Amino acid sequence: MSWSNVGNWFKTRVTLKNLFRLFLGQLVSFVLALMSFTSSLIASLGVDAPITQTSFTYFALAVVYGSILLYRGQKLRIPWYWYLALGFVDVQGNYLVNKAFQFSSITSVTLLDCWTIVWAIFLTYFFIGTRYSLWQLGGAALCVLGLGLVLLSDAGVGGGGGSKPILGDALVIAGTLFFAMSNVGEEFCVKKKDRIEVVSMIGLFGMLVSGVELSIFELKSLESVTWSTNIMLGFAGYTFSSFMFYTITPFVLKLSGATMFNLSLLTSDMWAVVVRILFYRQQVDWLYFVAFGVVVIGLVTYSTTEKVPATVVEDGSQSVEYQELNAESRDEC
Repeated sequence: MSWSNVGNWFKTRVTLKNLFRLFLGQLVSFVLALMSFTSSLIASLGVDAPITQTSFTYFALAVVYGSILLYRGQKLRIPWYWYLALGFVDVQGNYLVNKAFQFSSITSVTLLDCWTIVWAIFLTYFFIGTRYSLWQLGGAALCVLGLGLVLLSDAGVGGGGGSKPILGDALVIAGTLFFAMSNVGEEFCVKKKDRIEVVSMIGLFGMLVSGVELSIFELKSLESVTWSTNIMLGFAGYTFSSFMFYTITPFVLKLSGATMFNLSLLTSDMWAVVVRILFYRQQVDWLYFVAFGVVVIGLVTYSTTEKVPATVVEDGSQSVEYQELNAESRDEC
């Protein structure tokens, strides 16, 4: 085989790899849009139970992936207390973002979800050793600019919708910090250890943390709920979509990392706008479209200048296995 054929084969493999990354990123983005829609639907039906709705997801993850883990009969590769921390921050992120739907519109919440990108850049830089080019940072900065336009609109310039949009925006931004910690921690775990173990342990400890917080903060809210078919369908839809989200997310994190993962989720905003127009019959302010255009430009800028992240391992050398897909063959799932 000539060197030119080898080069063509390598380019084709890289192209297919990038297309697969893009496909998985957009699949998880679509699932996220379904999560936002069902969570917003539950809030619109008068149910204020954000911990309860995610506890079903954690239970499903623990049962399905925990059963696989028990069938293998293997010991945990990561100490349980790290999974407890990961489950804790994940529960807080879900609680704060789902709570925000009580006060703000679905479009604002899904756009402000992008703040996770900022936190992910900081956390991956300091704790995983990922290095970013100026172009990548510039692309991320454009995304933040788009978020600023959303805040401006919700402050009253354009009218963002919701009973207390500024409070809702603040809850989302706080929730994204916890999401970023969860994403970065999960990225490290799935690239170093076992995806099945990671997802099952997030489900188990997420269920335990949710159970404790639910018993303290949410029992009165549940007692006041008048259950109906629509509410139950909303909970079922959220559980299914979030289960798929947690199932696909580890693959995207392993292939692309936490920052690119969150950048890929930006297209879920497009679906949120469609939902707001078609299902809620609400008007979308022009600032939202400007904000979406800005974050798309930021995404393109980041992705076209993305480099393989450099990661430092315990002996001080760079870990190529952490970065490349050929490590997949050595990581049993």
